[in-house]
Amino acid sequence: MNLSLHTTILAIAVPLLGGFAAPLWAKLHRRVRDLWVTLVLAFTAAMVIGVAVQVLTQGIQVYTLGASYPRDSVVQGGFPIRIVLVVDGMGALMGLISVLVAAAGLVYAWWYLKEEDGKTLGLTLGLLLWAGILGMAYTGDLFNFFVFLEVTSIAACALIGYRTWTARGVEAAFKTMVMYTAGGLLVLLAVAVLYGEYGALNLAYLSKLLQGSPVDKIALGLLLGGLLMKAGAVPLHFWAPDAYGEAPAQAVVLLVANTQVSLYGLMRFLFTLYGELNDPGIGWLVVALGVLTLVVAALMAVVQTDLGRLVAFGAVSQIGFMLLGFGVAYTVVVAQPEYGLVALRGGIFHMLNDAAAIGLLFLCVGAVERAAGSRDIRHLGGLAHDLKWTAGFFFLGAMALAGIPPLNGFASKYLIYESSFRLFPLLSALAILASILLLAVFVRAFQGTFLGPRLTRPEPVPVGMLWAMGVLALAVLALGLFPDLIVRYVINPAALALWNGRLMYLRAVLGG
Repeated sequence: MNLSLHTTILAIAVPLLGGFAAPLWAKLHRRVRDLWVTLVLAFTAAMVIGVAVQVLTQGIQVYTLGASYPRDSVVQGGFPIRIVLVVDGMGALMGLISVLVAAAGLVYAWWYLKEEDGKTLGLTLGLLLWAGILGMAYTGDLFNFFVFLEVTSIAACALIGYRTWTARGVEAAFKTMVMYTAGGLLVLLAVAVLYGEYGALNLAYLSKLLQGSPVDKIALGLLLGGLLMKAGAVPLHFWAPDAYGEAPAQAVVLLVANTQVSLYGLMRFLFTLYGELNDPGIGWLVVALGVLTLVVAALMAVVQTDLGRLVAFGAVSQIGFMLLGFGVAYTVVVAQPEYGLVALRGGIFHMLNDAAAIGLLFLCVGAVERAAGSRDIRHLGGLAHDLKWTAGFFFLGAMALAGIPPLNGFASKYLIYESSFRLFPLLSALAILASILLLAVFVRAFQGTFLGPRLTRPEPVPVGMLWAMGVLALAVLALGLFPDLIVRYVINPAALALWNGRLMYLRAVLGG
């Protein structure tokens, strides 16, 4: 079997099947389960990296299920008759982001989770969530996008609430389930509307057929509503701080990628599916929601005393920065000014930076809770005396999140500031003010948690958890110190795939 021909489908199938098999191996012995999860993690990461290399070196990758040769798109009379997976630069980047957070989260889980606290279930759900994220990023079929959306929703809600002995976790899972269900129903309704009008589900084929009718616009509104709801944009954000704040730490890093893949879907539908029917008003709507999200979340972070919820509101604010970049780009994509592409690069780059910085902060929160038994900043203090590495990692993540140079958050935020200023200067001013506010909030959180006199004697943090945090810390430093290389070889192909790659996407699937 030539694995290079099947990397795309294996990247989805292996974690999906591996997750279901993990409880069976746990029946034999927990070491067998851990070895199995390690193998699944390594193999899936290799497949995802392989897909990215193929995309960057050979162009858009099309995998056709049921075809005699998987790299051929089966089209008859211009109509695709098979379900296809389509990976361009943007899909490849989303896969790489998922590898970064999945590797850190699953390795962290081995030392963070206790057997009696549902370790097997936590690992299983993590693999299933990862499979769903990759499915959303790689699918070229609208209905299968919905299917994988539901896979991520079920796995995410279970990860948030499976610790039933914590009432707040169950409550957070219920809130998330309600919002995910509503968002999923909106997406399903959009799928039904488009299928009823055109009798097709393939994204490339639908993009070729769309005429901009009122029905098409209704479907777009439903897609945007469902995905913005799942992404946690204000005013549909109230589930996100609870979910991020109450889920176990190893799960939150995957939840961050789960949120981002919803933004990926938003961009895929705007730039690819509806790319020929661009409406600047939609771009301004996304811009407005982005600004509202980053400002409201930053203000809410000010009043938090729970370290987990404080970081959670910081995470929601970063969704606003991404939406701002995407919205600026979509507003001007028809005219194709250079600053529109800069905005798109900034928003995409910030997805990668956010995964590293926010993931690092949440792993630090988990280490603090495990070591000190509390996340209440009012009852913590002086932890840096005993948890030096954790304190250093938290400070690094906080400064990156606030956009302090030369860390990674500055590189992507600068692109967003520059481009949004070109569109409307007030947008850039509000974004900068929100970053300053977040800097003040996280300085206060660091001082209250790690500095000052020792108020409690924490337990040592397991070395494995420190290694997982170290991986994300290295990513934060590397992305900040070498932004030109990252933008040139990783971010730019993803941005161009959306900015002017629609026709190449259609040709890759439909031929011609």
